[in-house]
Amino acid sequence: MTATDCSPSLDILVRGPEGFSLWNGPPFSNGQPSIKLDRVACKNAKFSDDGSRFMVTKSDSTVGIYDSATSKEIRSFEVPNILASALSPRGTYLQTFQKSSTPQEKNVVLWSTKTGEPVYQQFQKNMTKTTWPSIRFSSDEVVACRMATNEIQFFNGEDFSQGIINRLRIPGVAATELSKEPGSHIAVYVPESKGVPASVQIYACAKDLQSQPLARRSFFRCSSVQLSWNNGSTGLLVLVQSDVDKTNQSYYGESKLNYLTTDGSHEGLVPLRKEGPVHDVQWSHAGSEFAVVYGFMPAKATVFDKKCNPLLELGEGPYNTIRWNPKGKFLCIAGFGNLPGDMAFWDYTEKKQLGATKAELSVTSEWSPDGRYFMTATTAPRLQVDNGIKIFHYDGSLYFKKMVDKLYQVDWRPVSPKKFGEISELIKSVDSLKVTETKPQGQGSKSSTKTVPANPPAQKPSAYRPPHAKQAALAQAELFGESTKEGMSKNALKNKKEKS
Repeated sequence: MTATDCSPSLDILVRGPEGFSLWNGPPFSNGQPSIKLDRVACKNAKFSDDGSRFMVTKSDSTVGIYDSATSKEIRSFEVPNILASALSPRGTYLQTFQKSSTPQEKNVVLWSTKTGEPVYQQFQKNMTKTTWPSIRFSSDEVVACRMATNEIQFFNGEDFSQGIINRLRIPGVAATELSKEPGSHIAVYVPESKGVPASVQIYACAKDLQSQPLARRSFFRCSSVQLSWNNGSTGLLVLVQSDVDKTNQSYYGESKLNYLTTDGSHEGLVPLRKEGPVHDVQWSHAGSEFAVVYGFMPAKATVFDKKCNPLLELGEGPYNTIRWNPKGKFLCIAGFGNLPGDMAFWDYTEKKQLGATKAELSVTSEWSPDGRYFMTATTAPRLQVDNGIKIFHYDGSLYFKKMVDKLYQVDWRPVSPKKFGEISELIKSVDSLKVTETKPQGQGSKSSTKTVPANPPAQKPSAYRPPHAKQAALAQAELFGESTKEGMSKNALKNKKEKS
């Protein structure tokens, strides 16, 4: 039995104007994905963290819960005037937020997805990105907490009938991040106030261990923070951002990356070797290394260990994104957003670059749970044209491409990487299939053994672009695989010939 025979299948959620569909993920037997569930009308859809359930917001008052294994709806909730909803990590609870006119109306409700009954209710005046979901869970759902005014409230995640079982008082607390695996610690952020610097502190979740913070880091010039725990709950990365760079070197403000450990062995800055902003940072799945993209363009990318020692330099380039393969073997560094879409794929184990390509105009990007494929997507409303999906092999070679009129969302169904075989075995299994693979849509080869260009020829020429949008037209032409000349206007070609 091969590694792919005993590994779970990959699924892809694709949402557009007509609703969402579930595709069977790669490898595709005939070059095209088969449809597992087709066109369910909705406003939003989201998997639980473990991928066992997914939530579908069908209207302003209806939320459906589906079983990911069967693609069948198992529960429907009628919640009038719903503004937000979220699933707990294992899909045990649905959390909803409704409009409310009085504090007597408890507008945040935690529902059991098994029974359909509410297990906890509270009033909350408003929601922001920092405060939603209101109740946060550890990955195993054993620990749950909520940020309230000047305190953190803790619950038994397996029995909310006990109510609040513990309160941790933190005057001025503005953001929290509960560690996921295990849910043993919580990080809290207190903004700068009346000359007192902002701070991030780490506390144990256990009530008898909360008398003092286990680690603390203070800083001035802080507008916001991003808190990122590693798996294992031993280290916390704190990306501190300020709206203004007092050195006047960056229009986008200033950013610093701090690192704190729960044992107090490290509380300080990560030693980055180039000046400029921190564009992105991500922990490896094992939680023993993290990768950072930083510095003025061309940005630098470096992998550090848990003691902040540099382990691997990934070079410099037009990058602002880092994605670590779930199995820990591969890394992708890329430049998306206002950058041209360059991508470089690295083998972290062998410490070598595997390949490079481009995925212009990408809005989202993520590795498949088995670590073999990397998917990028151009979605609305960020971009209203050129929407589509690209799937690449682990080495950057293009596997699949599909353009659509309008695309809102594309997500892999989460699956624990532990359920898949070792990446080397999976790669050998896929390589053995390449001879019989038929041509994926958009690729220009007749045989799967022929090298496929990263940007294959398109069926139609690109749309007209006005002269002032020349650069956008060139990016558009490259996305569709056209030559530079095909992306240029006639006047531009004429001027180019005269200059030459």
